[in-house]
Amino acid sequence: MEEYFESASDDTSGEDEWIPRYNIAPTQPVATVRQSGGSRILSMMRWGLVPSWASDISIGNRLINGRSETVLQKPAFRDSFRTRRCLIPTDGFYEWKKTGKERRPFHFGMKDDSLFAFAGVWDRWKSPAGQWVKSCSILTTAPNPLLADVHDRMPVILPQRHYHAWLTAPATEAERLAELLVPYDARLMRRYAVSALVNKPQNEGPECALEMPDESPAVQSEGQKPEAQGRLW
Repeated sequence: MEEYFESASDDTSGEDEWIPRYNIAPTQPVATVRQSGGSRILSMMRWGLVPSWASDISIGNRLINGRSETVLQKPAFRDSFRTRRCLIPTDGFYEWKKTGKERRPFHFGMKDDSLFAFAGVWDRWKSPAGQWVKSCSILTTAPNPLLADVHDRMPVILPQRHYHAWLTAPATEAERLAELLVPYDARLMRRYAVSALVNKPQNEGPECALEMPDESPAVQSEGQKPEAQGRLW
């Protein structure tokens, strides 16, 4: 992953190796790539943005995603979007299609199963005990045709050619960067049904991402939020 994103691991993150995970839930650690000086740094952050001015870390539970249409206006995201942008590497994510009271999980990724990255923002927060916490949020946009019948939002997927601009552009160019926050080309993606295993965050193995027959019965989500992403690194 370091080679793909032309990044170096952050030795201070406490992570000695990068282990693939298949069912990451909000508030858990996710891999991120951010710019530091002239280098890209790969490190783990808490999923759920905790702004530096927050009085309590629990605000991050409500800020796992940020709407791209309002990211420059919302106080929780505005400063981070201008000065603390990041990439969130993955090779797939889940969304749940609602049918009556049931939800059916689907996996979304690239046709060639390659790595890609969500557009993200991050921040630092200091706890009352004096500990620093780095956290992030995934920006969302309108769904492309592949997702439109499943969910009314999708994560912003950045083409690789925009990584450099996303990570390095100065705050004065924030409005121009907002033009990148558009639905990804559905022709480059594929989707397939997966099992109910992804409805429980404690299930994290590769079986979560196995393709299931599309005609299989819908499954109950048991309260899992549809915004929860699938396999992240």
